[in-house]
Amino acid sequence: MRSALLKIVGITVASAIFLTGTLVAKSQAAKGQQATGYGFSVKKPILQGAPPGAPWGAMAEIVKTIMKPHGWDIQICYYCNGAARAARLVGKAAIATPPEKPSPDDLPTPKGPLDFGVTGAEFLQWAYMGTNDFVKDPGMPQKQLRLIANVQEPTFLIMAVTAESGITDLRQIQEKRMPVKVVSNRGIGGEITPTVLEYYGLTQEKLAPIGGSISGRLDPKTDANVFVGFGSVAQVPEFSAFYDAAQRYDLRYLEIPPDLKTKLIKQFNLGEAKLPIGMFGKVRKAVPTVTRMGTAIFARTDMPDDFAYTLAKALDENQEMLAWTQMNWSYNRHTIWKAFDVPLHPGAARYYKEAGYMK
Repeated sequence: MRSALLKIVGITVASAIFLTGTLVAKSQAAKGQQATGYGFSVKKPILQGAPPGAPWGAMAEIVKTIMKPHGWDIQICYYCNGAARAARLVGKAAIATPPEKPSPDDLPTPKGPLDFGVTGAEFLQWAYMGTNDFVKDPGMPQKQLRLIANVQEPTFLIMAVTAESGITDLRQIQEKRMPVKVVSNRGIGGEITPTVLEYYGLTQEKLAPIGGSISGRLDPKTDANVFVGFGSVAQVPEFSAFYDAAQRYDLRYLEIPPDLKTKLIKQFNLGEAKLPIGMFGKVRKAVPTVTRMGTAIFARTDMPDDFAYTLAKALDENQEMLAWTQMNWSYNRHTIWKAFDVPLHPGAARYYKEAGYMK
């Protein structure tokens, strides 16, 4: 009896969270659209994106292009990106934000609430579940979020050292008190890379006493000998440190210890893969690692079904556009419609069922 009662209470609380988040987002979006002249009702929804040279910005440009023949004038917020920030902004239907440091070359920012967005599939999962980067956010979990499409985009966790450093395992750094210079793109992948650095004791607080340091970029005038973070075959600024390091140094790429690998896969919804031979022009053998997989186009429950259907269909019919970008994207009909526990929008589901991609 007690367990049954607790189950009913749990379901009631979960339902309340979902309804509260949905109603608040709908209310904010409706008020903003009425006041600004943007939104689905006037065929000018606002898409959270990023600068065109960035991965999420490139996807936003594709969405804008493929929806135009269908009569939709997609407005892009080019400055609403940033790791977990994207899902946060879309989840609460926040007003599109201009750049923090304006300049004459800035792209225009639409003045209205965000209707849908582009983010990493893992970020979408964490926002929906209220975990990792989102665990302390007010109003979490964001159960009103819905998936439209999950486009494959593999990025690999990379741990590399210079050959002359003699390092074969990053644990040696603290064990032998080695004064290393670490470069890490800690902002890519949310809390994943900081978790790896903490595991090895590669934080500023732990490196400083042994004469070491950590930086977010590879300085052309300063040497470094340890490189940790996410990289890709796509040559975009987010992953440039690994390309620059491979050009400057003779690197060795290290495997992840089994216990750390297990933790990362379980906590952060990562997959397993191997660094491709020839990556950065320096990977000489297929090194086992963990990966993030997926650029997700997502929305809230207030997105009209017909729009979600049309968007899913247009992306499928224009798959070739994914190839003509700076990104390593691919359309997989077996995975396009799923992203962990995040529900698929019913409009998108209708298209994928019609196409025979899902039952």
